[in-house]
Amino acid sequence: MSLSVLDQSVAVTGRTEDASIRETLQLARHCEALGYRRFWVSEHHSHPSIVGSAPEVLMAAIAATTSRIRVGSAGVMLPHYAALKVAEQFRVLEAIAPGRIDLGVGRAPGSDMRTARLLSSDPRQSAENFPIQVRELQAWLAGIDLPEGHPGRGVTANPMGPTTPEMWMLGSSDYGAQLAAHYGLPYAFAWFITDGQGAEQALELYRANYRPSPRHPAPQAVLCVWALAADTEAEAWHHFSGRERWKIDRNRGALAALPSPEEVARRPYTPAEQPEVDKLRANALVGSGPQVAAKLRALANTLEVEELVVITWAHDPVARRRSYELLAREFF
Repeated sequence: MSLSVLDQSVAVTGRTEDASIRETLQLARHCEALGYRRFWVSEHHSHPSIVGSAPEVLMAAIAATTSRIRVGSAGVMLPHYAALKVAEQFRVLEAIAPGRIDLGVGRAPGSDMRTARLLSSDPRQSAENFPIQVRELQAWLAGIDLPEGHPGRGVTANPMGPTTPEMWMLGSSDYGAQLAAHYGLPYAFAWFITDGQGAEQALELYRANYRPSPRHPAPQAVLCVWALAADTEAEAWHHFSGRERWKIDRNRGALAALPSPEEVARRPYTPAEQPEVDKLRANALVGSGPQVAAKLRALANTLEVEELVVITWAHDPVARRRSYELLAREFF
């Protein structure tokens, strides 16, 4: 089974947001050395917790400072942009790192609707046009001319070259799964967003309705999951406490930088919060390297996927890098 990485450049208490971007660059080089297959970065806007707002820029820095690992977006929120401009950006990235660029696209705003309106003049209309944008993007990436009568016919996305970015559809619902199947695209289900809800149904729809494409004659699906490993189970739960507190607060509408375990210890859970905490812990992919690896393999086997994309938050960047080291030891 292949293992890849998704990083969101998470803001943490006690450090400035720009440091999170530099830590993403460092983590990418670290994960390449460990043998991970891909390194993906996300797109969020005006988000107090996740500061990776421009994946195409961050990807360029990662691509220029690595040599083997595939570099990608998970993803570009396509309704904010013109498909041609996205195609041009990713053709430039492909020129920087030939054969190593993944373009994951999504329909979600990656922000609140107020921010989405500032990114796009009509975000709701843009979301409705998403399938059309996906088709245009496929054509411009591949250098295939658009149909007669299309205003983009005869227009090319430069620079062209012998290799092409690999396009992925991202999603956490049936919609993305069905669109990926219709266009013959690989599909990434965001397990970490839904805590797994809807994953089995989305993957079944994707595989049952898949229409083979020249580049992808068979369906290809991955799961993006949140996981954290440490040298001991107790240490893993210690580092998980920041993400746990963040998620409990988020569920109540309070978004902030990721707190440290020491800060969390000073904020005990209320009786009303405790059942939610217990449920979160019961489903968490947290523990020692062998424990987390066993959970990941069981999940992959159940849903019949051959690749997992792992996202890990930890206040301490050393603990985060150690988590990826321990998982690499189990899988590679």
